[in-house]
Amino acid sequence: MAQRLGMLESTHPIAGKVTVWFIWIIAIVLIICSGIAYRTLASLIVDTAINLPLPLKTLPAVIGDWAGMELSIPTTTREYMETNFADDYVSRRYINSQNQTWADVYIVYCASRPGGMLGHQPRVCYTGNGWIHDSTEKSHFLTRQGRKVPCLIHRFHKPAPIYNEIVILNFYLVNGQLATNQKGFSGALGRRYNLSKNPARYVAQVQISSLLENSIRSAASDMTELILELLPDENGIVRIAQRIQSENETFE
Repeated sequence: MAQRLGMLESTHPIAGKVTVWFIWIIAIVLIICSGIAYRTLASLIVDTAINLPLPLKTLPAVIGDWAGMELSIPTTTREYMETNFADDYVSRRYINSQNQTWADVYIVYCASRPGGMLGHQPRVCYTGNGWIHDSTEKSHFLTRQGRKVPCLIHRFHKPAPIYNEIVILNFYLVNGQLATNQKGFSGALGRRYNLSKNPARYVAQVQISSLLENSIRSAASDMTELILELLPDENGIVRIAQRIQSENETFE
């Protein structure tokens, strides 16, 4: 075909240029149309949430010395999450009966469009709500079972006259893999719609906040293994669902 176009250009220069431009225009139109068709199809397929085998609210309300109660999320925030990325989420305040400290536990799961989680991080959300960012540092903690979990520790404050402070422990799970940043789902592959509706292709954020760093570390240590059991691991297995199924089969 290139030979034929070359002959056409040499024999009929104007006609050759018109033909080449026509081919480019057709190619661009096809690319645009395919993009529109993909987005339309994707919006139809992921119109409904991708559900976990067990919802995040299955997380026990009582964990060791911690007793939790549902914590309301502002309506505008909830609507934004549901519109943009959240297939499931839970928000609770846990109070420790031994020392009366508290920790807010917030977990959000996004599988319909994992890349929708981009930008959903403390340094964006908290500063957008009037908090002043003081510092962020890389850290880690150990679960009660000895698993080492990398995380970020964020510190914020609100100035006088309503002076307040908060410390936030934050980490992500990307398809079952622990992560402290959004690099794992910020690329083109991470931003794709989950057309297969596979619950194991997801991004989840775990955020634990309080006044004291000791409180968030203690809560993270006590609760993280249970949180991880609710989310698909790197093999797509939801451990708590698998365990419940195994127990039911034993009693049958």
